[in-house]
Amino acid sequence: MTSTVPALGTRTAEGSALQAVLLDMDGTLVDTEGFWWDVEVEIFRTLGHTLDDSWRQVVVGGPMSRSANFLIEATGADITFDELSVLLNDGFERRIGVALPLMPGASRLLAELAAHKIPTALVSASHRRIIDRILASLGPQYFALTVAGDEVERTKPFPDPYLLAAAGLGADPARCAVIEDTATGVAAAEAAGCQVVAVPSVAPIAAAARRTVVTSLEEVDLAFLRGLMTEMR
Repeated sequence: MTSTVPALGTRTAEGSALQAVLLDMDGTLVDTEGFWWDVEVEIFRTLGHTLDDSWRQVVVGGPMSRSANFLIEATGADITFDELSVLLNDGFERRIGVALPLMPGASRLLAELAAHKIPTALVSASHRRIIDRILASLGPQYFALTVAGDEVERTKPFPDPYLLAAAGLGADPARCAVIEDTATGVAAAEAAGCQVVAVPSVAPIAAAARRTVVTSLEEVDLAFLRGLMTEMR
């Protein structure tokens, strides 16, 4: 996967058809947002620092560069970003090696999209090494492509990852439904011009234009996603 955004593919925005579904990973498909925070708390405890629980909403959903650098600055810990990123990825991998809980409705939704041959991409701010580990449990067959946070020059909240995924699927971003759980991810998807379904995990997300908020993936199916496109007309 390149770090540049290719030109739009061959599909057009004519009509109201759903062209692709783009899904976030942590907190959206897998119940792992808490894993990241727990690992961060543990690492900084060993460095002699206690993380303020209010910081969790600051670091959730964003790229590791943002969250790690924020915590280093906020605590004054004697550690570099490169050192911390290794510890974070290592700690997270250990946790998902023990358990990887899926969000309610995730397996059913992925199976339905696959059964109807809806182009689907996984778009995450997590690094490639983490995505590949989780894909083994989610099922790589469900995704035509995946975009990792360390494979783009600008990850969420910038639109680049979603523009890259849409282009890779040959879809117009305006005809893509994005499913996200954080404000950072929602901002990226909306900046890309996508229709967004927000399933808040850590912090509340308000409904807005081109944004529908649900409480669980159990409320989302193919008919629901197609309906969002119809409402846009």
